[in-house]
Amino acid sequence: MKAVVCTRYGPPEVLQLKEVEKPTPKEDEVLIRICATTVTAADCELRRFNKFPLWIWLPGRIALGITGPRQEIQGHELSGEIESVGKDVTLFRKGDQVLAATGHSYGAHAEYKCLPEDGALAIKPADMTYEEAAAIPYGGGTALHFLRKTTIQRGQKVPINGAGGSIGTFAVQLARYFGAEVTGVCSTANLELVKSIGAEKVIDYTREDFAKTGLTYDIIFDAVAKSSFSRCKSSLRPGGIYLTTIPSLGVMLQMLWTSKFGRQKAIFAASGFAPSSEMAKNLIFLKELVEAGKIKPVIDRRYPLEQIVEAHRYVEKGHKKGNVVITLEHNNKT
Repeated sequence: MKAVVCTRYGPPEVLQLKEVEKPTPKEDEVLIRICATTVTAADCELRRFNKFPLWIWLPGRIALGITGPRQEIQGHELSGEIESVGKDVTLFRKGDQVLAATGHSYGAHAEYKCLPEDGALAIKPADMTYEEAAAIPYGGGTALHFLRKTTIQRGQKVPINGAGGSIGTFAVQLARYFGAEVTGVCSTANLELVKSIGAEKVIDYTREDFAKTGLTYDIIFDAVAKSSFSRCKSSLRPGGIYLTTIPSLGVMLQMLWTSKFGRQKAIFAASGFAPSSEMAKNLIFLKELVEAGKIKPVIDRRYPLEQIVEAHRYVEKGHKKGNVVITLEHNNKT
C-alpha cells in the first residue's frame, strides 16, 4: 500500500510517499481502507519537533523517537470503509463506513489502517462525505475534551482564541451548543467564517487584544496557545477557567497553584492521552451532533495524498480556515 513515511524530523520535504506492507487486522481489530485524512498543526509540530521547551522536547524525543518518529507513518484522524474484520469483532462489519481517531498509533497518512473495534471508531453519518467525516475526530474531539473539563453552561461568556482553526471552529460550535455566548478571536480573514458558525461577537486579534478589552469571561479557551493565564487572568471572572492546548511550564505550574489556591483556574487537558473509551464516546457524541445539524466541519483545502508535502507547507503557514483534508484514491476499489 501507499503511505507517507517520515524517518527523521525536519521540514515538509522529509515526508516520502512509499510502498509499504499492508497491515493485517488482529482478532479484535478492523482493517480500514482510508478514503480521507487530514494534516493538522499537530502533525506539523510532530514532524519537525523543534519548537518545544527543553522540559517537553527531551522526554518527547525519548518517547516518540530520538532522531525521527518511532511511528514513521503519521496522521491522527481518518474516514473510510472497513475492508475486513478480525474473528472476534462484533461491533463492526465489512463494508461499514467509519470515521476514527488513531491515537498514539498514528498511521492515518496511508491507504490502510488497523484499529481495535473498541477504539475511537464510529459509523460515518450517511449524508456526510469522507472528507467532511475525516475532519471531525481531532478538532472536534479536542475541543469537546477541553470544554468538558469545565462546567460550561447556558449564558456563560466564552471567547475562543484561534476560532478559525481546526479546534477553534469546533469549539465555537460546541460552546454555542452548550448555550454559551461565544466570542471568536481570529484574524481579519476569518471574521466572517467565525460569525457564520455561531460566534455572537468576533475580535480581530491583529487590531485588538481580547484580554485587554476590559470585558470579563467565565471561560477562556485558547485553542492555539498564543496567550497565557497571566495575561488573561484579569479577564476571568471569579471561578473562571483558562484552557490552553499546549502545556507550557508556566501553565503547568499555574495549574498546580490554582487548583489549590486560585479563584480562577488554569487547565491543560491532554486529549491525546484520554482513554480510548472516552474518545469513542466523544466521537459518537460529535457524530450525533453532526447528524442533528448542530455542528459541521469546516474545510479549507483538499490535497491528494501525493501532495502531502504541499499540504504541510500550507498548514505550517498558520493561516488555514478549519481543516486541510487529504484524499486517497484506491486502484482496487470494489
